Amino acid sequence: MIETFTTNILRIIEFILALGVLIFLHELGHYLFARLFKIEVEEFGFGFPPRIVKLFTLGGTDFTLNWIPFGAFVRPKGENDPSTPGGMAAAPPWHRLFILLGGPLMNLIAGILLFSVVFKTMGAPVANVVQIISVNPGSPAEQAGLLPQDIFVSVNDHPIHATQDLSELVSANLGKNITITVKRGDQLVIVQAIPRLNPPPGEGPLGIIMGSPVRPVSWSESIPLALQSTYNQARTLISLPVQLLRGQVSPDQARVVGPKGMYDIYNLARTEDQKVDQSNPSGLPIRTISLMAIISVALGMTNLLPIPALDGGRILFVLPEILFRRRVPAKYENMVHLIGFATLIILMILITAQDIFNPIQLR
Repeated sequence: MIETFTTNILRIIEFILALGVLIFLHELGHYLFARLFKIEVEEFGFGFPPRIVKLFTLGGTDFTLNWIPFGAFVRPKGENDPSTPGGMAAAPPWHRLFILLGGPLMNLIAGILLFSVVFKTMGAPVANVVQIISVNPGSPAEQAGLLPQDIFVSVNDHPIHATQDLSELVSANLGKNITITVKRGDQLVIVQAIPRLNPPPGEGPLGIIMGSPVRPVSWSESIPLALQSTYNQARTLISLPVQLLRGQVSPDQARVVGPKGMYDIYNLARTEDQKVDQSNPSGLPIRTISLMAIISVALGMTNLLPIPALDGGRILFVLPEILFRRRVPAKYENMVHLIGFATLIILMILITAQDIFNPIQLR
């Protein structure tokens, strides 16, 4: 019991540090762009106040260590006061725009780099090829003699080039005998199977898990693949509300999670990474790295949403100045961001309470 308790505590600390690194990178992006435009940054804090100690001063910036070990923050000079000479709020609107974009941009870059590690380690899926990953015991697939690593060629003489092709053909023939042609090594194997009308929970009509075979990739090949994954992740996040309204995604799939929910997912990923996996001889915690890449992209995209107090909300106030050369008075902007910040805190408390009393179902 003591060992389990210690493991859980260490896992929580590990999660806080991992998430803290992503938040630190976000703030580092703001800091670097501020310095690029000659705007003084008064403080770069590791963790959140109250302060423990000032570590050092560099370029006029106090680097501090704070008691709440969760991320970081930067405090540019004159952040909300246009009357402060040389401060951020007094800077040209284009400068402020890039400073605000710096944090999300750094998170997106981190996501790309993490996805690159995943592709370099695990390889890239082969396009237009559908392979059996596993076969459930007692399923129609097992009874038909299908095996893991079999590659689908056709179903009822219809060629299979994507998982959607297979799903549609199987769904159209529930309870009917179908002819499946697979490639097994250098041989073509033809079998008969009857997809189930009412499969057991968690299983499909055939009783297989399908995917794509992978091929090794170089670092130069992994970058474009990582860019595509980052783009797909960002597009999914943006389109999620529309998909939810259209009923294309269930509320459970679109559920927002807080730190507690993210930790539950992180804990599952770390647990799975500790199991012996013949497909991952590198020993790297690939599931955890993939999760952190997803979280980093989500952190960057969420901060770009036009919500007061977030980077996107602040950008919304910069755009009229760029487009129409008319600035919203600082007192109104600061009031909106203050209300938005308070609202976000309340929302985070509610989300965390939901994660505690109604935990997400991970299996």
